[in-house]
This record gives sequence, C-alpha cells and structure tokens, in this order.
Amino acid sequence: MRDPYEVLGVAPTATADEVKLAYRLAARLHHPDRNPAPEAAARFREAQSAYELLSDETRRREYDALRRRNLLDDPLQEATTLWSAYIEKVIA
Repeated sequence: MRDPYEVLGVAPTATADEVKLAYRLAARLHHPDRNPAPEAAARFREAQSAYELLSDETRRREYDALRRRNLLDDPLQEATTLWSAYIEKVIA
C-alpha cells in the first residue's frame, strides 16, 4: 500500500477537513463511472483506503507513529521511497 498522504496528495499535517476535501477530489477524478481509464477503479479504491485510514483519528495516529518509527529505523529505505515517489510525480 502506498503512503495514504501521497495517495490523497496532502501533507502529514493536513487537517481532517483537508483530508476530506482531497478524498472527494480524488474520488471524483478516479470514480469508474466518470473515468473510463483502465486504472481508474484501482486508483479509486486506493483513495478510499487512504481516506478510511486518515479519517479515523486512532488509525491515523497509529499510522503516523509507525511512519515516524520506520523513518528512524531505516532512514535509507524511507529516503529511497520518498525520492521515488517524488520522481514519479515529476515525470508524470
């Protein structure tokens, strides 16, 4: 699973309202009824999963703690993941 913040295009400091708005935009863009692209359904489900995690305060807090721990435990892997995500956005 990709980073839910990346999926919705919000910062880890985003408020609940910002997360909700980002989800609505992603859902509208990738909904299979509105977007005929073959990957639209998968991206829609990915946005749904990201929103489910980030909209639940407890799950989001647990995810953020895990995310911080991973950054501290394996900074090279985390830097590689972040850099790859950045490159994908720049190229796309």
